[in-house]
Amino acid sequence: MDNLIFSLNATIPIFLVMVAGYVFRQIGLVDDGFVKTLNSFNYKVTLPVLLVVDIAEADFYTVWDTKFVLFCFGVTLVCILTISLLCRLFMKDKSIRGEFIQASYRGSAAVLGVAFMQNIYGTSAIAPLMILATVPLYNVAAVMVLSFTAPNTSGLDKKSFQKSLKGIATNPIIWGILIGMVISVAHIELPFIINKTLHNFSVLATPLALIGLGAGFEGRKALARIKPTIISTLIKLFVMPAVFLPIAASMGFRDEKMVAILIMLGAPTTVSCYIMSRNMGHEGVLSSSCVVSTTFLSSVFITLWLYLLKSFGLIS
Repeated sequence: MDNLIFSLNATIPIFLVMVAGYVFRQIGLVDDGFVKTLNSFNYKVTLPVLLVVDIAEADFYTVWDTKFVLFCFGVTLVCILTISLLCRLFMKDKSIRGEFIQASYRGSAAVLGVAFMQNIYGTSAIAPLMILATVPLYNVAAVMVLSFTAPNTSGLDKKSFQKSLKGIATNPIIWGILIGMVISVAHIELPFIINKTLHNFSVLATPLALIGLGAGFEGRKALARIKPTIISTLIKLFVMPAVFLPIAASMGFRDEKMVAILIMLGAPTTVSCYIMSRNMGHEGVLSSSCVVSTTFLSSVFITLWLYLLKSFGLIS
């Protein structure tokens, strides 16, 4: 019972904030314009500042783990390649292959990863290492997959690939991680005024991001493309964690690193999947359906995985 309570305490508060965002949208307290602005503000300001603060206040030489970073990168790459191969072999409808692949591997690591780490451990210093190992690969792979599978195209779109590389180089999340690492490595003492200002912004990151995610939730779209949506959802929330969490445990990862790996594998499909799919000539219906279904069901699956990890003594 204690393990179940631990798991529920880790997940329910986060999803209640998301539900609140959804309710705000339904009663007209917020609208589409607000949600779009809020998501942009979180992505460009509050989340990067939160990562700067968490990493800067941690001892980089203690937090950095090459084995962990390489594991996250390697597992992500294996997932992308395996899903792409299986999709090519078994999915007859070529028009949705790209969306299916991207939705099945690409999770909301930045928003939910930081949220869960803070909720359980009070800090997110480990989450940025996972983000650094996966987010650039997420973006490059998404461009390649969507370019090769886009309607009326014969291969990789060079402009889209260059745009993705530029997006990675200017990604505020990545910059937040790098700035925090520099401050931590160089042992830079920030003036009190700057430090306090950064903290004031950082405390906004998690609740605002979760409200934005909930407010942008569109339940009706989950009914579209139901069969591939169910398969993609099971891959994202169940299959990948079931395969790689035992491997992570066997390699000695515990506590915050194990939770970060769980979020990397089992976080719901990120909203940017839909945005990127639409911008690269795809229909976008399957992407939006996967975002909705994985977001809705992740509360159940993540609670289940946390309960199992806690029961086996892999997290505390």
